[in-house]
Amino acid sequence: MKIVSFNVNGIRAILKKDFARDFLSFNADIFSLNETKFSEEGTLSFPFLPSGYHLYHTISTIKKGYSGVAVFTKKEPISVHYGLHDNKYDDEGRVITLEFENFYYVACYVPNSGEELKRLDFRMQFEKDLVSYLNELNEKKPIIYAGDLNVAHNEIDLKNPKTNTHSAGFTIEERNAFTNLLNNGYVDTFRYLHPEEVKYSWWSYRFKAREKGIGWRIDYFVVSKSIIDKVKSSEIHNEIFGSDHCPVSLDIDL
Repeated sequence: MKIVSFNVNGIRAILKKDFARDFLSFNADIFSLNETKFSEEGTLSFPFLPSGYHLYHTISTIKKGYSGVAVFTKKEPISVHYGLHDNKYDDEGRVITLEFENFYYVACYVPNSGEELKRLDFRMQFEKDLVSYLNELNEKKPIIYAGDLNVAHNEIDLKNPKTNTHSAGFTIEERNAFTNLLNNGYVDTFRYLHPEEVKYSWWSYRFKAREKGIGWRIDYFVVSKSIIDKVKSSEIHNEIFGSDHCPVSLDIDL
């Protein structure tokens, strides 16, 4: 089973590029998008509806053109849940959970801590609520948790760690929250399979960062430890353009 996750930085913007071609080239069983920036309710209003897929998507109700997650799946899920416990954070459209026979797929766009870390406290509460939510699901079925998680976990995961220790996405608080997630029984699949590889999934649009190789690895596939032996590959596709992120993929035998 192939799964792809891609922060597209606006679905309408990326559709003007090669996204449709890239989507089809993966032939993924599940393909999720982060930061769609799409604000209209209803599946039929979504600007990309590929044949052979069921679509589920969120919108932000607090700000137009903000956040948003979408999931395309060939197989219809048993159930779909938006947000975390009691639909918390659903107003920012950050989480969709699809239940399948053998696993839960949780597509997530984790909040950025923002300039001057103004949303760091909000982000830390989100992380606590997220772990609680995942653990509750994990008691029933294994989890595949994917998306733009907005954290470079270790120094290997960004080009300039020493100058970014107080930057959103590399604070000790955010890194410790990701460590806590892993300590609760989950595995970062890319780092598990590629312990020493330096590869990035996001680059600033400023200063020709992507051209210069100045990036961060902040897009992930995380799975329950109970199914890590089912993972066949976990890759970062930095040959694909169209966004300030690139897609990440997981091949897993479930």
